[in-house]
Parts: sequence; C-alpha cells; structure tokens
Amino acid sequence: MGEVIAHSRFTDFDINLFKSGKHYRLYENFGSHITTLDGVEGVYFAVWAPSAKMVSVIGDFNFWTEGEHKLNVRWDSSGIWEGFIPGAGKGSKYKYKILSSNNDIKTEKADPYARRAEHNPNTASIVWDDNYKWKDTKWMKKRKKNNALDAPFSVYEVHLGSWKKKIEENRFLSYVEMADELVSYVKDMNFTHVELMPIMEFPYDPSWGYQVTGYFAPTSRFGYPEEFKLLVDKLHQNDIGIILDWVPSHFPEDAHGLGLFDGSALYEHPDKRKGYHQDWKSLIFNYGRNEVKSFLISNAIFWLDQYHADGFRVDAVASMLFLDYSREDGEWEPNMFGGRENLEAMSFLREMNEAVYSAFPDVQTIAEESTAFPMVSKPVSIGGLGFGMKWMMGWMHDTLQYFSKESVYRKFHQNDLTFSMTYAFTENFMLPLSHDEVVYGKSSMLGKMPGDEWQRFANLRLLYSYMFTHPGTNLLFQGAEFGQSGEWDFKTSLDWHLLQYDPHQGVQQLVKDLNALYVKEPALHQKQFEAEGFEWIDYGDSENSVFTYIRKGNEEKDDVIIACNMTPVPKENYKIGVPRKGKLKEIFNSDLKKYFGTGQYKNKINKTKADAWHFRDNSVDIDIPPLGMVAFRYAK
Repeated sequence: MGEVIAHSRFTDFDINLFKSGKHYRLYENFGSHITTLDGVEGVYFAVWAPSAKMVSVIGDFNFWTEGEHKLNVRWDSSGIWEGFIPGAGKGSKYKYKILSSNNDIKTEKADPYARRAEHNPNTASIVWDDNYKWKDTKWMKKRKKNNALDAPFSVYEVHLGSWKKKIEENRFLSYVEMADELVSYVKDMNFTHVELMPIMEFPYDPSWGYQVTGYFAPTSRFGYPEEFKLLVDKLHQNDIGIILDWVPSHFPEDAHGLGLFDGSALYEHPDKRKGYHQDWKSLIFNYGRNEVKSFLISNAIFWLDQYHADGFRVDAVASMLFLDYSREDGEWEPNMFGGRENLEAMSFLREMNEAVYSAFPDVQTIAEESTAFPMVSKPVSIGGLGFGMKWMMGWMHDTLQYFSKESVYRKFHQNDLTFSMTYAFTENFMLPLSHDEVVYGKSSMLGKMPGDEWQRFANLRLLYSYMFTHPGTNLLFQGAEFGQSGEWDFKTSLDWHLLQYDPHQGVQQLVKDLNALYVKEPALHQKQFEAEGFEWIDYGDSENSVFTYIRKGNEEKDDVIIACNMTPVPKENYKIGVPRKGKLKEIFNSDLKKYFGTGQYKNKINKTKADAWHFRDNSVDIDIPPLGMVAFRYAK
C-alpha cells in the first residue's frame, strides 16, 4: 500500500471559520498542494466528505488503484479528509474515490478545488501550480477609478470558443493567441471591459460553460492556467478590465462533479423542491449550509485574488431568489414567513457581496436578475443585496420589441421606449444586448431590424446610438458590433468575412466611435445612475417618432443634447427647446457616410434663439437624419 503521511494545512481557526461559513480563502487549504515535507517532495490533498467512511486518492502515480493511498479523516468532526502523498507532483492526474457511509455508495470525483482539469471528455483533476509574474501593476493601482460607478463601463461579451477560430486547423484560439488577437481588437474598438462567458472548467460544450464542474480551474480547452493569467494580464496592460461570468446558481449532475459528492446531498440542497433545477436539469447549491457558503464565497475571492479579475456577472440570480422560480403550485414550499423569496439565497448573496467588496473595493459585481426584485444594487447596510450593478432586462425587452416594428407603426408604441425612464434610477443598471438575445430562433441583432437592407443597418446604428446615450452602462455581445447576419452558433467562428462589405464596416466603425464618445463625454458616464444625469426635452412627439433628451455630468458645460428620429423620413429644421442660449456643435451623427449612412443631414454650428419651446426660454432648429441619432454640445 502506498504511503500517506499525516499532515495538515488547517489550523483550529480555519476549521472554526469553515464550519461557521466565514472562511473565504479555502483554496489555500483544500485541493492539492505541492509540498516538501521533511525533505521529501510530494502533494498534500484535502477534501470535504463528511458522509464518507473511506476516501482514497487514485491517480496516475498509483495506477488508479482504489485504497492505495487512503486519506486520514480529521478528529474534529469537520468532515475533512487529508494527507501527504510522497512522489506525486505537478502534472499528476487524480480523483477521489469515496466510500460513503450512506448505503456504501461509491463515488469517483474530481477535486472541487483543483487548479487544473483534464481536457474534456476526460475528467480527472491535475496537480498544478505556477509562478506567473504579473505585469499589470499600473492597472491594479488605478482600477478603482476605471471600475467606479461614475466611470465609462462599456463591455464586450465574449464566448472564447466561438469568437474566432483557426478554420484551417478546426480549432479554438488559445489563451495565448487571444492575448494577442482579442486584446488588440477590443482595444481598437474602444471597449473598456471584456466579459467572458464562463471559463471555469465545464464538461459539455453546448452548455456554453454554464454547467460548471471545476470551479477553481480555467478550462483546459484553451491552454494552461498561467496562459489564462497572461490573457488577463495583457488586457490590463492595455487598460481593459475583465469581468468573469460566475455561476453560483446551479451545477450539473455529471458523475465526476459536485452532485452526491460523498454519497449524500453535500453541495446541493437535499430537498428537490430547493435542490433541483427543472429547466436546466441541474442541482441547486444548499445556500443554508455554512460549508457550501464558504466554498462559493472562496471561489469568488479566488478569481479576484489569483487571476486579478475585475468583477463578476453573476448568472441567473432570479432563479436563486425565488423558491417558485419555474415551478408550478405544489412544487415549492414557502419560506418561514409564507413568502416566495429564498431567504438563504438572499443571505448568501449579501454575504458574498460584502466579502468581495471588503477584500476588493475596486471591483464590481453585476447581477443578471430578470425580475423587479427591489434593491439588488443597493448596499447591504440599507437592506439591498449589495451588487454594484444589475442588468436592465426590462429595457432590453421593450427596446428590442420597439425596434422590431416597422417604423410606420412606431408612433403607436412611443411608450415602449419612454417607459424605461420611469424606473431607470431605481438600480444601477447595465443595458445588455447579450448572447441570450441572438440564439434559439431569436435571430441576430441585425435580423431583428425591419425594412430593406439600408433601413435594417440604419435601424441597428440607431439602436446602438440610443443605447449608448441612455443612462446606464453598456454590454454588447460579440458579433453584434459589426452587424452579424446570422444567429450566434457556439460551434463556429463569428462571420468575420462580413467586414469586407461596407454596411458591416459601417456598424463596426459606429460602435468604435460610440465607445470613444462614451469615454470622452463626462455627461454620458459621470451620473449614469443618477436621475440628475438625465432630462427629457420632449418624449411626446409620437407623430414624428422623435425623442429628444439631455445627458448631464458634474459640470453644466458638459451637457450633451441628443435627438433620435425613429423613422426613415428626415426631420429638417426640427425645433427643440434647449436649456440655455449659445451655439450647438454636432459631436455625433449616426448617418455619416463612414457608417454607411446618407451623409446628407449634418449640423454645423446651430445658434439658439430666444424663442420659447418645450417649456424652455430658448430653442434651436436642427436636422435629424432618417433613422438616425445626432448629439450636440454647447460650443465654447
């Protein structure tokens, strides 16, 4: 039998914190750690399996022989099995073979804390460490300013497996190749942040990464952990933040994953009404179990600590918050107060956000939450969930519904666009046009637009122009920025060949310039979550389907005046009320020739008149292009 030497990385204090759900850096102790003990090199293993009566490490160092290397259970009822195995080392493949005291069930599990996993379809964990030398000190010192709520935050959402492929070799780009190609592209497009759909290890490509089995391992599909660090590092060196999709809402039932880990419901809630997700055929974490809370919060801290992430977009928050989410009557049990809210999940989210912001006050957590649940992005201290931002799903739904209508009908649906301003400042909202909107028959962003080819592209440019000047931060999914024609397909590369055509080039140039405008103009970001940062000029001209409004920053001189014409009929000498006298200079026009517009409706310097309009003392006449947006600033 192989030798397992008694050894521990845990102190009594660690155990107390773990049991009470307050240990937020469990990755420093659990998992596999390359160790030298009394001059002997090997690996220390630790795993939580309280229902086990035997745990052995099987791996390529013992020919996957069960019982060859049995771990020792701790004496403190923590349920932790641990031990030092001489001879194992970096690159060793392994799993835990667990004999449960629950009906002698046997499980064979990957390490929940493994830093690296085998490439699918193989499922073993791999002993790993790296001594990556970070070069992003400059970014890390100033990222509090770059990630602040009053900073420009324009996000490019990326699925690494399909952003771009080596077609001739039929393979993904690697992390190293992404560190060159993706980084240079995002920088050229002027996005401030990249959001990666889940890069934590997952077994099933069609899940897009949302069914995680290796919470502490960047997926091996694209390379080694240190190569993913290189990608993050290169983004930071180019002043680009990185947001990671994080999935604490559910996990798959794969045999090597977290489900029935030690023959019992360990990570999942034992009650199927709270522990099984019917839509996704997956298991739901037991948020009321302290050790599970510690696992999840440690995982969040891990990516911020070890991989320098700038925050998370937390997936499927609504499914966590409501006990009756996607369930019929009789399939769920009310909480202790008779309500439908999952009190344990709410408590977990608050604790997670407090832990993240306490340790890393210069990052952001963003909730993908699709209901009207209140105070998602308000501080925990006043009863909120503590997120930094929340996706504005209502805006997304109403806006896409409006833009899908032929322009002749839009005058009857003015409220679809104006409604968002009635609740825009109840949360810190991010405006998402995400991957979910361009799959499963919903068509691409361009495909949603009505009219002939010219009108479809003009509508798309108008949609983006309106989006970037609406209060809130922004997110665009890959391909949308150049008007991809077809739906997103995770199996294939984006249709980069479309950029040989002028209309697609035009959309791409427009997004590039909108990003630059958003960064340059203080009025578009300084008060993006405050009611004081927005003022309607007129939202009532439904007959012409014209909207006019003002975005405001900290200084009155920075005001930006915006006019959107939602029809293909140009509006020449269109009169709008303005806040004060002066000269207006056009700073953006979505109808320029470089965007594949007409180029015929430009405003030079428009002088205001002392002619009251829209309840204001001064007014100005402007030209608004067909299906176009124009933006103005007061000339100095």
